[in-house]
Order: sequence, then structure tokens, then C-alpha cells
Amino acid sequence: MFPAENLRDWRGHKVIDPDDDKIGELEAVYVDTGTDEPAFITVRVGFIGRHRLAFVPLAGATVKPDAVRVRYAKKLIGDAPAIDLDGELAAAEEPRVFAHYGLPYIPGAGGERRLARR
Repeated sequence: MFPAENLRDWRGHKVIDPDDDKIGELEAVYVDTGTDEPAFITVRVGFIGRHRLAFVPLAGATVKPDAVRVRYAKKLIGDAPAIDLDGELAAAEEPRVFAHYGLPYIPGAGGERRLARR
């Protein structure tokens, strides 16, 4: 996986799906609080005046010269849990983000959050 600091350099660059369809622009990197490794990104999606930030797992993602390619289809990402451009992910919503992609959600031993924006 890529170091979080390297991924932050990609903020504003396009994110594409496995078929090279543009999904949107990379907005932020979220790390797994248990490992401090990048786990999700938010991608700016939507139409003019109706943008939102969709959560996308980084597992299996690759970097191309001009884009970050994720392993999930544009349609699945379009239906993913999202936040407003100036919003924050509520702790209660974290399990839904993982479930949308069929990923297990296991909170920290003390019930702490799994994702933190970096």
C-alpha cells in the first residue's frame, strides 16, 4: 500500500475505476486507526452544485501517471455512503461504509473509531 503522505500529494487528481471510467477527484485520505495505514479515500462525485464526497476503499488501488485506479466500479462508488463537501463522517456511519463494499467492520478494543482523516 502507499504511504498516506504520498497519497495526499494526489489530492485533486482523478480517480478511475477498473474500466478507466473517471469517478471524480481525490479529496482526502482516511487511515485505519489500528494500523495507521491508508484505508479509504474520499472522492468528489456528483453534478454541478450537488457534489459530495464518496468513500472508497484503497485495497487493491494502483497509481497511474495521471490517476489513482481503485478496484471498485463507478456505479458501486456512486451508491456509496457519502458526506457533504464540508462534512465529517459520523462514528455511527463507519460500519455502513465498510458494509457497502462487503468489508468487515471491527471497531477498536475500546470501541474507538476505525477511520481517521489525515
